[in-house]
Amino acid sequence: MSKVLVLNASYEPLNICTWRRAVVLLLKGKAEQIEHNGKLVYAEFPLPTVIRLRAYVKIPYKEISLSRRNVLHRDSYTCQYCGERRHDLTIDHIVPRSRGGSDSWENVVAACLKCNVKKGDRTPREANMHLHAQPRKPISHVHFEISKHSVAGEYSWKKYVIGA
Repeated sequence: MSKVLVLNASYEPLNICTWRRAVVLLLKGKAEQIEHNGKLVYAEFPLPTVIRLRAYVKIPYKEISLSRRNVLHRDSYTCQYCGERRHDLTIDHIVPRSRGGSDSWENVVAACLKCNVKKGDRTPREANMHLHAQPRKPISHVHFEISKHSVAGEYSWKKYVIGA
């Protein structure tokens, strides 16, 4: 159902939780409601969209896994060769695996099937194709995960999430 952005005591994005978990944190006094969507829960309680923890929580570093879904999200579901936005993109290795290319954030991009076939087993330079953006590894796991939900339409989160 509804997801809630959880901010640290310092107002930095920390997590996303369900509305039920957010209400429990509010009722226990561990968080305060920053924004709500106007709908009511339990007859008189406004449904939260953004809450802030009262105590600061240290964010542990977490590696972002290299997966098709994460690469597509990083590249905004846009072919990095022709710029077409689609949800049925493939993953292309800039330096093909057959030529020693690795499975790494810096060597994989989203590509439409047409561009992937056109490039084939060559580098972009050899295929006379240019990348729209140089691929790189996402920096923050928290911001990367939250930006996935922000893209899905949680506009009330935008002012709390940098780059959403």
